[in-house]
Amino acid sequence: MHHFFSDPGIQHIYVLHGLGGAGKTQITLKFINESSSRFSDIFFIDTSTIATIETGLKNIGIQRDFGDSPEDGLLWLASKLEEWLLFFDNADDPSINLNDFIPQCNHGNIIITSRNPGMCVYAGSNSLVSDMEEEDAVALLLKSALQTATVRTEQIAAEIVKSLHHLPLAIVQAGAFISKSRNLDGYLALYTKNQAQLLSEKPTQSHDQYVWTVYTTWQMSFDRLTPPAAMFLQHCSFLHYNGISEEIFSYASKHQFHSNRPSKEELQEPLEFLSHFVESTGEWDSLRFLNATNEVQSYSLISFDVEKKVFFIHPLVHSWSRGTVQNPKEYMLTMGSILGMAISERSLWDMQLTSLLLYPHVELAVEMNTKVAWVFKLQYGIIFWEGGRYKQAGKLREEVLEEQKQVLGDHHPDTLLTMHNLANSYSDLGEHQKAKELQGIVLETWKQVLGDNHPDTLRTTGNLANSYSDLGEHQQAKELKGIVLEKWKQVLGDNHPDTLHTMGNLANSYSDLGEHQKAKELQGIVLEKWKQVLGDNHPDTLHTMSHLAISYSDLGEHQKAQKLSVFVLEKRKQVLGDNHPDTLRTMGNLANSYSALGEH
Repeated sequence: MHHFFSDPGIQHIYVLHGLGGAGKTQITLKFINESSSRFSDIFFIDTSTIATIETGLKNIGIQRDFGDSPEDGLLWLASKLEEWLLFFDNADDPSINLNDFIPQCNHGNIIITSRNPGMCVYAGSNSLVSDMEEEDAVALLLKSALQTATVRTEQIAAEIVKSLHHLPLAIVQAGAFISKSRNLDGYLALYTKNQAQLLSEKPTQSHDQYVWTVYTTWQMSFDRLTPPAAMFLQHCSFLHYNGISEEIFSYASKHQFHSNRPSKEELQEPLEFLSHFVESTGEWDSLRFLNATNEVQSYSLISFDVEKKVFFIHPLVHSWSRGTVQNPKEYMLTMGSILGMAISERSLWDMQLTSLLLYPHVELAVEMNTKVAWVFKLQYGIIFWEGGRYKQAGKLREEVLEEQKQVLGDHHPDTLLTMHNLANSYSDLGEHQKAKELQGIVLETWKQVLGDNHPDTLRTTGNLANSYSDLGEHQQAKELKGIVLEKWKQVLGDNHPDTLHTMGNLANSYSDLGEHQKAKELQGIVLEKWKQVLGDNHPDTLHTMSHLAISYSDLGEHQKAQKLSVFVLEKRKQVLGDNHPDTLRTMGNLANSYSALGEH
């Protein structure tokens, strides 16, 4: 700011925008205090309403004997060629056209503070005022709490400001409370149990002159929202505060209802919520969604990450917003169902709505014990599985299986499909004997109900063959995979994903039996087909590349193995994240290649 206002002779307009309580006014006052000698006159305008703005401008005219109307104040500023400073504080109302109150001249200095990022349209420069750096936050807390800075008090303060997410107003409130109670050590425990109360009450004694508490600041913004925008914010507080994507809602709006649960009647609340963003034809209306999110953004109650194309709610706003809901269990169920609806409409490894994005939301829904239909619990399990959280996926599938057995019976196709997926979870967790036994049960039932050549029967047979491999029964695995492959070719053709998966699994059996050249050749064929069908970056393509790299290593072609593993590692980090089991396995394979090449 100091540099921005250093060039005299032109009009400067600077906007500080951000969440209520982030310290915009305090930053401006500090700047004015440090730079007061630079300005000939300094005027403070309460910009919360048109009436307060007009009063402030009228007072300028009166003080300077130039008249007694807002227009007179503006005329005086326009005629005064010296370096005056006009401070528009709390310009939060998006319906106010501030241009009507900016002096029409080429000189003077203006600072605007606002929760509305749209105010940046007036600015020559702007700053987003967000959370404080930890060192500054600790210093502010200790100052507000009248505590001496020592190694011990700074450590305690660091934990407190972390829980307050480094929000200045929350820190000042906490400091004022601590200064009164004289109990720095006990504040964190009190805050954990009484967050809403502590952030709602302003202590009677405080060195800070800010009129509002953290929660009342946000409540004032919330009260200005239209019902759809307010409802959107409240519902989003039952998702994770980070990574809120439009696709969650747009995918959910396309949910197809099947004969199994839940029915439209059971999803009345989610459908009613989504109807605010859907056209009469049933098509998703991005403009309606944008209007609601823009309105919430105009008060900085939600932010948008342009690069990632997702929304973010400050964690304290997130918990506050949840507290404004009268019937949290209903909202929780609505958002839990919307998540399940969205996942059911995405393809496996969807690149628009990724498991990396969905995982925090699904994890929160499970932690909150959201009572969604079992159909949606299975969708949650898919996200856990894609994300490499195999234990969580298995636990959900076990829960659903018990419910399905009671409601549908042991031989219902949905029950059998869950048993099939649960067996896969056992395999993922290394419980190969349990997987094999469960697959055997499912396979016999599929054969009786559907016959030997039905796709569900063949998939279970293929997974049973994989369990043989996992248990070291490689010859038996190879023979069974060969049989399944031939049947897939007959039923679905050479290029169907099920056929390609089985070809890849057969190639792995060749590797297990030491037939590395055959494995390499078959993996090469599968890889080319995956590239044609799914592209280079799909997890199935990367999975085959990873196995081909291992075959290169087995054949002593370490340079090729290294090059391919480097490519797979980078792609898996992007698609799956750094800590996914497949990413970690690729790191291990790459390390082996480096070692084989003497690059220890």
